[in-house]
Amino acid sequence: MGDMCQLLGSFDSGRSHAATMQDLSHRILPPSFLSENPKEAGFCLWLLHPEPSLRPTTRKILQSDFISENQKISGGELFSTINEEDGESELLLYFLLSLNEQKQKDASVLVEQIQRIENDIQEVEKRRPKKTLGLSSSSQDSFTACGNNYNHRGDPSLDVLSKMSPVSGKETKLMSNFKQLESAYFSMRSNIQLSDSDAANHRDGELLTSREKRCTSRNEENKYGTADSLGVFFDGLCKYAHYSKFKERGILRNGEFNNSANVICSLSFDRDEDYLATGGVSKKIKVFEFQALFNDSVDIHYPVVEMANKSRLSCICWNSYIRNYIASTDYDGMVKLWDAATGQGFFNFTEHSERAWSVDFSRVDPTKLASGSDDRLVKLWSINDKNSLCTIRSNANVCSVQFSADSAHLLAFSSADYKTYCYDLRNVSTPWCILAGHEKAVSYAKFLDAGTLVSASTDNTLKIWDLSKTSSNGLSRNACILTLKGHTNEKNFVGLSVADGYITCGSETNEVFAYYKSLPMPITAHKFGSVDPITGKDTEDDNGQFVSSVCWRRKSNMVVAANSSGCIKLLQMV
Repeated sequence: MGDMCQLLGSFDSGRSHAATMQDLSHRILPPSFLSENPKEAGFCLWLLHPEPSLRPTTRKILQSDFISENQKISGGELFSTINEEDGESELLLYFLLSLNEQKQKDASVLVEQIQRIENDIQEVEKRRPKKTLGLSSSSQDSFTACGNNYNHRGDPSLDVLSKMSPVSGKETKLMSNFKQLESAYFSMRSNIQLSDSDAANHRDGELLTSREKRCTSRNEENKYGTADSLGVFFDGLCKYAHYSKFKERGILRNGEFNNSANVICSLSFDRDEDYLATGGVSKKIKVFEFQALFNDSVDIHYPVVEMANKSRLSCICWNSYIRNYIASTDYDGMVKLWDAATGQGFFNFTEHSERAWSVDFSRVDPTKLASGSDDRLVKLWSINDKNSLCTIRSNANVCSVQFSADSAHLLAFSSADYKTYCYDLRNVSTPWCILAGHEKAVSYAKFLDAGTLVSASTDNTLKIWDLSKTSSNGLSRNACILTLKGHTNEKNFVGLSVADGYITCGSETNEVFAYYKSLPMPITAHKFGSVDPITGKDTEDDNGQFVSSVCWRRKSNMVVAANSSGCIKLLQMV
């Protein structure tokens, strides 16, 4: 009893404490205790009943409401504490088990990757000449797995690396892009290639597996065997490492610099690649002799032919068979044929109602050409007919058109609705496939080979598409096999050109970029620079300029590039 009073009561001094204990023996409780703790006070008076026989037994005390209520409160608090601690323990256990599961998965993936790498190392060793270094026998089967325990008994690559020649510039370049190369390697090695029969069954066999003209991808299969992803990766790696930079070989000085009216929108070589045609907002098509670009002693390069148009030019294309024929599109929607031999236009196609952005001659049938316009129409023309042969209606403005060089029937065009469309010209009522994946307007679409297409967008990316993975039903999002990044393109047409798997494009940083089709990062980039309007010499100040057009000269691994100041440069990959 005294303990309860001491616990719940307060005392000013030792004397007051002694007095209270004395009063308690006579059943006198402190007034403050009575007012603040009525239940406890009643329980105390019951225990101190003056008649001993009426005082509660131990059983009654334990069964009393006062004791039962306190036990419930303390028991509930204890149970709550136990539950809380148990919940925290379960949470910790769940985290640790999840972490362990994830690490086990990571370990399994790592084991598979290392085994794949080691198998490929052995395969490369087999393909190398006999005199080259081989892997030591102790390095074979060096990675074993038993349950969840992994035991690595040596690194086979270290033995080879220690015996190889010092690192060259090419190896340094590869190591600087190691993460991206690693990603490309595993992506390509895990990619399931379609066989010829699969591709033919999947889509139109004539469009994808032309027996007369097989493209680069076909040559790779012949060289390494069908679906040899290691061989394909090796080929891409070699093509990537073969060149390291652009070297300036010439500058075309036409006497018109740093003028927005001289933006060159399009470049095109003639059939034999002896002449270069330029066209842009100056409303002129100028034809230059290619060899003249190498002459640095000339202050101004004069065109051998100059043809004036009534409106700004958006695109030009030289016929690949009829050497003197050039087609153009302009801001008035006109599609026009020119004879470079006479310097005169001789045929106008007038069915577009708005600005026409692009024109392309068919390589398989040079009498056919196609055009695309802001009126959302793609028109197919013949050089022998004033009226269009057929019309394809798009959902948005058409930015570029191109025929496949391997099929008389396949045409691709890019659109402002973020998509690229491919059509079989024997059935223009519905797209052969729709390539979806870009996040902004698609400015260009070019065929890399019979079964592969590259697209450029103002979302700062290029995308590589495998046409054998497309479907005629719905959007073919999974057909994108690689995204290339590095250049800047958010609002302007910066040009796109392809040759033998190499891709070049302009950039709004006033640079020219080069890629190879199987790797996501640039091979190199070349700062275009600006031209002083007085001296005609390069300056460091870009003045907000951008590269506006690029074109490969296939015979010599050279790229002709033009920027928004009207300057044209000849760049060679070295």
